[in-house]
This record gives sequence, C-alpha cells and structure tokens, in this order.
Amino acid sequence: MKQWMSVAILILCGITITGCKNNTTNTQPENQTIVENENNVIEEEETLLSAIDRYMVNEIGKHYSQGDVCIPCVTIIGTDESNDDDIKVWGDFWVFNYNQVGDTLKTVSGGDHPGLMHVKKTEEGYEVTAFDAVVDGAGNLESAKKIFGEKYDAFHAINSDDKKREENRMHIISDYVKKHQLPVTMYQDYGWPAIALPLDNKK
Repeated sequence: MKQWMSVAILILCGITITGCKNNTTNTQPENQTIVENENNVIEEEETLLSAIDRYMVNEIGKHYSQGDVCIPCVTIIGTDESNDDDIKVWGDFWVFNYNQVGDTLKTVSGGDHPGLMHVKKTEEGYEVTAFDAVVDGAGNLESAKKIFGEKYDAFHAINSDDKKREENRMHIISDYVKKHQLPVTMYQDYGWPAIALPLDNKK
C-alpha cells in the first residue's frame, strides 16, 4: 500500500496506545481502545468501528515505522449490516504513528488504505475477517471503482478533500488526548509547523 510518510524506524515503546473512533461521513469520533503489550485489550465496550480501528493498528499500522501512539483516522463511506457473518464497511482508512515529544505528538509514519472491510459479529463482539484494499499504481482507479461501486463518487469526494480530512484528523487526535489525559497540546507532521489541538472545544 502507498506510504504517506516514514521518517525513521524507531523502537516501539513497551506500551502502545491506540486511538479508535467512530466515523460516518460526518466524521464524528466516538470510541477509543487502549491496547497493552501482546495486544491484550483493556476492557471497553466493543463496537463494529472499534474492531476496525483495532485492525488498522494491529494489521496495518504495524507495517509502518513504529511510535509511541497509533491513531487511525477513518471515514466511513457506507455500510451493509444485513449479514452478521459478513458486515461490509466501505471507507477511507488512514493510520498514523506518533512519538510524544514534550507536549507534541510528532508524526513518525502513516498511510492511506481505502477499501472494503469485512466484519463478523460474534458473541464476544466484532472481528475483521478480511480487507479488500484499493491497489496502488496503474490499477488504482479501476480497483477503487470495482470496490466502491456506486459509492465511488462519495469516496472520491472524501478522499480528495485534504482540508476536511485534516480537520477530521485534528479532532480525532484531540478526542484521543482528552480521553487518555495526555499532556499534549499539539501535533506535528515532519517538515510542517505544529498544529494546536482544540482541547477546550467540542467538535
């Protein structure tokens, strides 16, 4: 998959914190999950979207240069929950790894993985069973149209809106920082000025 940023390969801290959020096309984050060593999830309500976030961290985020914190940034394009054994979730799935330096989360790595998540509902909660990812390179457009089908125009509008995605990302990070009471007030991408988080305001 295409890599948005990779600054350096860093040693993963003993405890990895993962932020999870619940997004519709209005991108309103709701859920977060704390993950300890060996991916043992501390008790918290399991939802369809927290399962997707966990998958983003454990199966996609791990392939990037690691940091102290991994926070997915997901925008859901559409869902089909008619079959509990194969719930379909189309989305624009981003993941970012950060190191905490002082009061700033500094981006270590991250990337975009649009596609279709297949999720199974179980007695324990939800589990991502497969991911149909849009391919890179020459086949990107054809792959995206095949996976998103009639939802392609909605996907394209969201995927190409950098300003909206960054606003969404800022609020997701802010909600994560507030929930976990981190001494963080800003985040910063490599080579760009730090951005202050709206910690005192709700979205």
